[in-house]
Amino acid sequence: MTDEIARPDETLDEIRPRLIAAMIPHVAFDGWTAVSVAAGAADAGIDPDVAHLVFPRGAAQMVDAYTAYANTRMTAALTGIGNMKVRERIVFAVRTRFEQAEGERETVRRAVAIFALHPALSAKSTWRTADAIWHACGDTATDFNHYSKRAILGGVYAATLLYWLADESDGRADTWGFLDRRIAGIMSFEKTKARLTSGSGNRPSIAQILGRLRYPAV
Repeated sequence: MTDEIARPDETLDEIRPRLIAAMIPHVAFDGWTAVSVAAGAADAGIDPDVAHLVFPRGAAQMVDAYTAYANTRMTAALTGIGNMKVRERIVFAVRTRFEQAEGERETVRRAVAIFALHPALSAKSTWRTADAIWHACGDTATDFNHYSKRAILGGVYAATLLYWLADESDGRADTWGFLDRRIAGIMSFEKTKARLTSGSGNRPSIAQILGRLRYPAV
């Protein structure tokens, strides 16, 4: 059991990330199941009856919470990147996300399998991760760029995730090369979009962009 103790005044929203963190080692063996919830609750000192209430929608809600937990963990590690160029910030952020999950690859793999059954939730999760990365990188866009940047980065992140899960190269070097090439594509888009017509009729719709996010992601 961890040093965590039960906190009677905690809300379920406050318990959720703590429970997710404690569940991670168990998910690799028992999946996103009630078994992992019970084991995580025991490790974190959470009342098992309370833990049972944290994820009323089952595995889909668990992997959604895992994504939120991973976003928070990633963001906390991205302080002090203000002096980097934008491309360097994005690469560092995405790479940090995967490096933090290096010991959780089977947990992530099981999360991807759940997301594959819930494409709408997968797209939402991908969007939130891309949004967290852009915010951490200092992006303040509020116009169409806000949506296009997140949609494009979401696609890059999701594709890199699947590549990372299959990568057996030393130090995941192949994944970092794949990521670099995809981020270079984003930067190319940023440089060329000024040449696109400003007419809204020729812009891709947000629905079209979101429709391209077909990879399950965490």
